[in-house]
Amino acid sequence: MVDFLTSTIGLSGWLAWTLAATVSAVLILNVIAGGALVFIWAERKVSARIQDRLGPTRTGGRFGWLQSLADGIKLLAKEDLMPEGADGMLFRLAPYVSFCASFCAFIALPFAFDVVGQRLNVAVFFVVAVLGLEVFGVILAGYASASKWSLFGAMREAAQVVSYEVPLGMCVVVPVMLAGSMDMVTIAEKQAGWFWNWYVFHDPFTFVIFWVYVTCAVASVNRAPFDLAEAESELVAGFHTEYSGLRWSYFFMAEYGSMFLVSAMAAVLFLGGWNGPIPVATLLGFSEGTGDTAPYLIRLLGLANLVGKASLGVIIMMWIRWTLPRLRIDQVMTTCLKYCTPIAAVMFAGAMLWQIGLPGGLIPGAGRPGGEIREGWLEGPGGRAAAPPAADESRDVARVAP
Repeated sequence: MVDFLTSTIGLSGWLAWTLAATVSAVLILNVIAGGALVFIWAERKVSARIQDRLGPTRTGGRFGWLQSLADGIKLLAKEDLMPEGADGMLFRLAPYVSFCASFCAFIALPFAFDVVGQRLNVAVFFVVAVLGLEVFGVILAGYASASKWSLFGAMREAAQVVSYEVPLGMCVVVPVMLAGSMDMVTIAEKQAGWFWNWYVFHDPFTFVIFWVYVTCAVASVNRAPFDLAEAESELVAGFHTEYSGLRWSYFFMAEYGSMFLVSAMAAVLFLGGWNGPIPVATLLGFSEGTGDTAPYLIRLLGLANLVGKASLGVIIMMWIRWTLPRLRIDQVMTTCLKYCTPIAAVMFAGAMLWQIGLPGGLIPGAGRPGGEIREGWLEGPGGRAAAPPAADESRDVARVAP
C-alpha cells in the first residue's frame, strides 16, 4: 500500500506510512469489535443449544442477530460507577490496558499472504509476548477496585498466565523449528498444498503438542475451565466485579479478541494458516501468475480460510466452557506444571529428533512445501511467476532458511 501511495499517487514517504498505518489500525479495530459482537451472540446460541434452550430469539428476528448490538447500546447508556476508596486513575486505565494488549498483538498476525498490519521476522514471539501483557490490565483492575474479591481474581489470573506462558512458548517453538523462521507468513506458506503438509500432521510429536497448545491457549485467555479470574460462583465476577458500562465491555472485547487471536495462531502454526485442506486455487488454475487479479483472489480465498479456522477455534472454546466444570486453582497449576510443561518439553525434543532423523518425512517428497513457489509468483513483477527452484534445491532451502 505504501508503494502504491508513493509511486502512483505521489504522496511523501511519511504521509504514506501514516495513512497505511491508520488504515491497518482501523481494520484491526473493526475485526476485534465486529468479532466481539458476533462471538457474544454465538456464545449465547452455543450455550443455549448445549443446555437445550433457544437463546436470543426476538431482537433481530427468530435468530436474535441484533442482541449483541442491543447490549452494546445498553452498556453505552449505563452509568459509569467507581467504588469509594478505589484508585481512580488505575481503575479507569485498567480496561484500556487489557484491550490495547489484545489489539497490539493483531499487528503482526497475518490473515493471508502479506495481508498483515506489519510483517515481522519475529512475529511469533511478538504476538505471544504482547498477548501476555493483557494480565497487567487484570491486575490493575483487581488492585484498584478496593475489593478483596476483585484482588483475589487478579492474583489468580497473574499466577495462571505467568505459569502457562512456559508450556505455551515451548509449543510455538516447534513450528518455528520446522519452518526455520519466526515469520508467521513464512510458517504458513511452508504448509501450502494438501492438508497432510500441515504441521499438525508432520509427525506424532507435533500432533500431541498441538493439543498442549490448545490447552495452554484456553488457559492464557482465561476461559473455562480455567476462568478462575472471574469465577462467578465464588467471586461474583472476579477482577471486573466493580466495573459497569463501557469500561466493563472493554474487558470482554479484549477477551473475545484474544480468543480469536490464539485460534488464528493455532491455524497459522499448525493448521496450514490460510491454506485450505485442498489446494482449491491451484486446482482452479490460479497459479503460475495466471493474471493480474490472481494474487488478489488468492489472498481473498486465504482470508476466508483463516477466518473460518479461527472462528471454529472460538466455537470450540465456547463448547468447552459449557461442557466442563471449572477447575480449582491447585488443579489449574497442577495441569500446567505437572502435565503441560513436561509433555511440551518431551514433544519438543521428539520433534527435534524426528527432524534430524527424517527431514523429508515418512514418505520423502510427499510433504514438500509449495510455499517457495507461491511466494515467487505472488511477489513477482506484475503478478507473474518467478521460476520455481529445482526440487532438491527447494528442499534444501526450506530446511536451512533463516
